[in-house]
Formats: sequence, structure tokens, C-alpha cells
Amino acid sequence: QVQLVESGGGLVQAGGSLRLTCAVSGLTFSAVGMGWFRQAPGKEREFVAAISWSAGSTYYADSVKGRFTISRDTAKNTVSMQMNSLKAEDTAVYYCATTRRIYPDYYSHEEYSYWGQGTQVTVSS
Repeated sequence: QVQLVESGGGLVQAGGSLRLTCAVSGLTFSAVGMGWFRQAPGKEREFVAAISWSAGSTYYADSVKGRFTISRDTAKNTVSMQMNSLKAEDTAVYYCATTRRIYPDYYSHEEYSYWGQGTQVTVSS
């Protein structure tokens, strides 16, 4: 049974930082790409960041480039996202997801097979 469990969300002031972590079990973690998406109230789910299975490639939405950093730890079966210089518009539920495609379109949520339950990030202005 594949499970993805996010943690690290919370309330932070604008300009602050948070680190999200997603623990993955039930699959060969080293063989899958990982992504983070977010969904704000009344909005569609949007791509935030992704990392390839080898960690050789990373991908970011323009809105978070230079502020967010995605990484993975194969020994711990986790993927993390360091979020700095947070803005009010970063407020959303953040989801991690995994794709088994060899050459996925990391930006598309349709490429991902399994999702976590989400963790709330609230940035106060």
C-alpha cells in the first residue's frame, strides 16, 4: 500500500520560512519522481516544485523560483521543500505526489499516481 504523509505546515508571518516533508512508503522511492502541488481556497490545484527520481533535475513554478528548494533523501524515503521569504499568496494546502512515469510532465497533476492528504500552510501579512 502506497502512502505519502506530509508534515511541517503551519502558520508563519510573511517573510518567514517553513520546511515541508513528505514521507513515502509502499514503493521503490529511488525509482519515482516526486512533486509538490498546492491548492488555495476557490482555486485549482497548481504545480509548485518537482524533483526527478535521480535528483538530477528539479523544476519550479515561476512564482516560487529563488524562494523554494526541493530535495529528496533516498535513505529516509522523504522529499522536502524548504520555503523561504513566504508571502501571503503562498497560503494553501500543500500536497506531495509521486509519478512512476519515466519521462513525466512534472508540471501536470495528471502525471502523478499517488497523493498525500495535504498540509496547511498559512502566511499572515
